[in-house]
Amino acid sequence: MANVLDTVDQRTQLVGENRLELLLFRINSTQLFAINVFKVKEVVKLPPLSAMPGSHPNISGVANIRGTSIPVINLRAAIGFTPMPLEDANLIITEYNRSVQGFVVGKVEHIVNMTWGDILPPPKSSGHNNYLTAICRLDYQGKNELVSIIDVEKVLAEIVHYDIRLSDGVLDQNIVQHMHGRKVLVVDDSATARKQVRDTLEQLGLEVTEASDGLQALKLLKSWCDEGRSPAKELLMLITDAEMPEMDGYKLTDEIRRDARMSNMSITLNTSLSGSFNNAMVDKVGCDRFISKFQPDLLVKAVQEQLKTVLEG
Repeated sequence: MANVLDTVDQRTQLVGENRLELLLFRINSTQLFAINVFKVKEVVKLPPLSAMPGSHPNISGVANIRGTSIPVINLRAAIGFTPMPLEDANLIITEYNRSVQGFVVGKVEHIVNMTWGDILPPPKSSGHNNYLTAICRLDYQGKNELVSIIDVEKVLAEIVHYDIRLSDGVLDQNIVQHMHGRKVLVVDDSATARKQVRDTLEQLGLEVTEASDGLQALKLLKSWCDEGRSPAKELLMLITDAEMPEMDGYKLTDEIRRDARMSNMSITLNTSLSGSFNNAMVDKVGCDRFISKFQPDLLVKAVQEQLKTVLEG
């Protein structure tokens, strides 16, 4: 199964064109689930696991993959179902937020090429406690199937505590008084990720406006422009995820840069995708900086750098 990802390096050209590829898998016999291929390092048969006494109940143990110990999460249990039996299971090894972990799943299906325009947010009627960032419809093996895209960041946040406290010396006391009341737009399809950023920035006195995807953010900014408002003047900066339904962060940045009414807005890419890849994409689409999730110190440093630029301008 590992060879399902053999051409992953060739897939980078899809990103920035508002496209993505999903790895489809099942955790039960009836429903298809998916995660973005760019988060996946490898797919293997579930190896023997070592116990982790005192660990979170959704961690099934530790797998040794070529000399590296990887925590293994029972994904079915983590999103609210009965735990996945470990017999004849598969392991999807992923990298999120600068950490590597494995997810126990059932049958791993295929990789499908999609456009973010075909990916939709979960229905509002599903409530705030669901574990999905998006859904899509797919003609698959002769059936029209609903695919549920997992909010892995929410899954991980319930297992790993994310601390928003700042390290000593991070805050620049010379400008901290100028932060109060400044506005930041945070764009991310994961409510968990938005909360992490919001809680980090609000402790500095910043006001946070949220959007759950790039298209929603773009419509908001264009409506401000149509009203004669200047987003670049009203917002200290925009902080956006890369992967989002309907419009990704790269396409959002490109659309903003093409609109003279707001083209000079400060844009920071804040994503769990790999740093080296995103540094190249930042240059391609015109972001000002890139931060790997979730790093409160770097997030605040980016805000301070932008505030210094504004104050000096």
